[in-house]
Amino acid sequence: MEPNTPQRESTGILRNFEHATAPVSSSAARLWRPAAQRNVRNQWSKLASLRRDWSSAAAAGRSHATSIVNSYLSQKYMDGMDMNVLSDMPDIKKKTRRKLFKQQELYRSKLLSSYRDMVTVVTHMVNSCNSMRCYNRVTSSSPLAQFSYSSEGSNDSGDCGGIPVFTFWSVALFEELAWEVVQMFISEIKLKRLLVLDLLSIYDDNVAEVVGLNWSDEFYEGEFKDLCISNLLSKETCEPMLSSLESCTSSTSTVQLKQKQNCDVLQVYITTWMVDVSINRSRVDEILTIVGSEMRVNFLET
Repeated sequence: MEPNTPQRESTGILRNFEHATAPVSSSAARLWRPAAQRNVRNQWSKLASLRRDWSSAAAAGRSHATSIVNSYLSQKYMDGMDMNVLSDMPDIKKKTRRKLFKQQELYRSKLLSSYRDMVTVVTHMVNSCNSMRCYNRVTSSSPLAQFSYSSEGSNDSGDCGGIPVFTFWSVALFEELAWEVVQMFISEIKLKRLLVLDLLSIYDDNVAEVVGLNWSDEFYEGEFKDLCISNLLSKETCEPMLSSLESCTSSTSTVQLKQKQNCDVLQVYITTWMVDVSINRSRVDEILTIVGSEMRVNFLET
C-alpha cells in the first residue's frame, strides 16, 4: 500500500522536487531503472546502517556523560564524606579530588569524541539523501548507457521523468521519506550539542580552573564544516544554530559557563540525552518498514 506523501518542513535543506514531467521512452526507462534501483536501495541501506551507528554513538555518549556527572558530584560533596580510617592520611580528600578531576577530564574527551561521531553520522545521512537520483552520464567513448549519482549540469532531473523506481514510488517520494527521517536526527544533534556544552562546562573550582566553552566555539576541528553540510550553521552569524529548546530560553547565541549545577539538573541532562527527544523511533521504524516493503528489503534487521 502506498503511503501518504509526508509534509516537508521549510528548513532550507530540503530540495524542491516539483518539476515538469517530461515524456520518457520505454527503452530509456528500461536502461535507467536498474541503475536507479541499485542506487536508491544502497542509499536507504546506508540510512538504516547509520541509524544503528547513531544508537551506538549516543549510548557511548550517555555513558561518558554519566561518568562526568558522577566524577563532578563526588568532587563537589567530598568535604561532607566520612573517610573513616583514611581520615588520618595527609591531604587524602585533596588527592582524591585531583584523581576524580583527572577522570572527569578523560570522560570529557570521550564525550566529545562521541558527539563528533554523531555529527559524522548526520552528515553521512544528509549525503545519502542528496544522492538518491540517478543521472544519465554523457560520454562519447562508449555507446553503452552509463549513469552517475551526481548531476553533470544537464537538464536531466535524475528521476527519469518521475516514473516509479520499483513498483509505485518515484525517486522524489523516496527522497521525501528519507528527509523526514534525517530531519529528526538533525534536530536531535542540535539538542545534543547544547547538552555537550553544559556537560563539558561543569567543574569544581576547588580542584582546578577550567576554561569553559561558549556556544559559538568550535568543539572540535572541522565541526563547523560538518554542521554546515547539515544546514546547522547560521549564514548570518556563522555560528551553530540554536536548538528550539535553547532558543526559547535565550536571546543570544552564547551559552554561559555552567560552573555549578545541582544534582537534579544534571540528572535531567542525562535523561534528555538518553531518550533522543527529537527522534520519533516508531515513525522511523514505520518508514523503514514501508520503504523496505516497496523494495522487498528488511531494513529493520540488525
